[in-house]
Amino acid sequence: MTESNGSVSPEQNEPTPDWEKRFRAPRVSLPDWAEDAPDRSLFVSNATGTYELYAWDRATDEQRQVTDRPNGTTDGVLSPDGAWIWWFDDKDGDEFGVWRRQPFAGGEDDLAAPGLDASYPAGLALARDGRTAVVGRSTDEDGTTIYVVREGEQPVEIYRHRESAGVGDLSHDGSLIALEHTEHGDAMHSALRVVRPDGTAVADLDDTKGGTQERGLEVLGFAPVDGDPRLLIGHQRRGRWEPLVWDVSTGVETDLALDLPGDVSAEWYPDGTGLLIAHSFEARSELFRYDLATREPVRIPTPPGSVSGATARPDGSVEYLWSSAAEPSTVRSTTGRVVLDPPGLKSPGSVPVEDVWVEGPGGRIHALVQKPRGATGPLPTVFDIHGGPTWHDSDAFAAGPAAWVDHGYAVVRVNYRGSTGYGRAWTDALKYRVGLIELEDIAAVREWAVSTGLADPARLILTGGSWGGYLTLLGLGTQPDAWTLGIAAVPVADYVTAYHDEMEALKAMDRTLLGGTPEEVPERFEASSPLTYVDQVKAPVYISAGVNDPRCPIRQVDNYVKRLEARGAVHEVYRYDAGHGSLVVDERIKQVALELDFATRHLPPALGPRLSA
Repeated sequence: MTESNGSVSPEQNEPTPDWEKRFRAPRVSLPDWAEDAPDRSLFVSNATGTYELYAWDRATDEQRQVTDRPNGTTDGVLSPDGAWIWWFDDKDGDEFGVWRRQPFAGGEDDLAAPGLDASYPAGLALARDGRTAVVGRSTDEDGTTIYVVREGEQPVEIYRHRESAGVGDLSHDGSLIALEHTEHGDAMHSALRVVRPDGTAVADLDDTKGGTQERGLEVLGFAPVDGDPRLLIGHQRRGRWEPLVWDVSTGVETDLALDLPGDVSAEWYPDGTGLLIAHSFEARSELFRYDLATREPVRIPTPPGSVSGATARPDGSVEYLWSSAAEPSTVRSTTGRVVLDPPGLKSPGSVPVEDVWVEGPGGRIHALVQKPRGATGPLPTVFDIHGGPTWHDSDAFAAGPAAWVDHGYAVVRVNYRGSTGYGRAWTDALKYRVGLIELEDIAAVREWAVSTGLADPARLILTGGSWGGYLTLLGLGTQPDAWTLGIAAVPVADYVTAYHDEMEALKAMDRTLLGGTPEEVPERFEASSPLTYVDQVKAPVYISAGVNDPRCPIRQVDNYVKRLEARGAVHEVYRYDAGHGSLVVDERIKQVALELDFATRHLPPALGPRLSA
């Protein structure tokens, strides 16, 4: 075994390589703006080398850093009046902490919700009066609790349940609170409840009843108009995510009936007359304005690629965060200008993705392929597996895959069953044979990559982070002859121990995916756990893990590593002082450098040109 300390470093005085520049180049999130003070915005940036919150006064163009913590900060909310910035203060990146607040113009932080102990966050909504908040909390002991917090008063509990729940939104006048909950026991599909600030129920909507257990609902937001009881929600009644408008006072539901494949989300225009529609399909996305009076969607021009966030401004313009695999992200506006362009180093581009469709055991599988310009196969190939599992790889800029391409590798990213953007049946296919189902799809794409001459079967790397790290370790054990080496970041390695140590919301998700607890369905947890197959692993294994990770806790990683050690398997482990990944740019670069170095040392050399018969 090698216990890495992250000592890999470039030669002194050598120019910074492009792969490293992509990580170092300052980038920004889509700015959030205050509803009643739209010149005041809040965004996230890595300008200092760590992702932190920044306040931006658009009237003066003044920007200032709000938070400054060793492990970074990304969870923040701007109050509707623009007076306060709330941010979540967890310890060492473990996601367990308290909300603090700071004046928009700067000043001392104070405890935003005195009287509430530290917890995992379960949603936050701030009222327009500047002194009221709805705060969701989650702990292993209490499950989910939700409080109304008024300045100068003790928090008032309005909701409590053992199953996971969260704050969805607060109506414009503060009279209604929308909650998402999983009281029915299915953590993958929420139901909705609207309550008053005293906790009394106003309306319920539950699509999991009546034999439709595979459906779920989500809160998208109340209409931005005083006294307006319309709640924009997402539903899955036609096999994909779509929006509808629910009048919680009358129960009337207005179906938008958008004839768009894939998943559709929405948010309100500031005057409440229309909706900004975000459509995601087959790894790309586009925007529409939907007029509620004419019931007609009008496409908003955006370049081909992925829109990872969008918001409508009071003047009717739309700002959006856009990128493609070839072009770094920028915050753009439908006015034609770049909204927020951080100074300093500019990120180099990368190669575009190619779309591949492969027939698999559960249907057609979509994969995205990148390879060095001008390269011909067979190439050393990295199967970079996304996390989630309810997520998907898209035609969006990603520094990690681009680093592999720069070093001569082809990169294949598979949107396996469980991924979003391909309909509810594809996303919900992971029941009970968790991990094994995804690996069937990955194996089908692997066979395609080898048979077409893209991938060298003797130089195949399986890698991923979080759920992708889990699939990496599981794949190395269940498909030991398929992979040359494996690189797993913050993985699930021992599913039973992970379940007992992880945060409560993830316990609920695992019970849904596997149909119970480890004690209730031990055979399913055993079949889906990488630890079960660790003795079958043949490939060298590299694992990186955060010692404070609440999602993929360190003890279960250590259990897996001890089994590798016991049989003398080739492996290296890098532990770092953070949670589920790092928000520090230098740390992320160090991790990628270690992964590239591991591949260089353990991947066999090319066999040279192949002669045809």
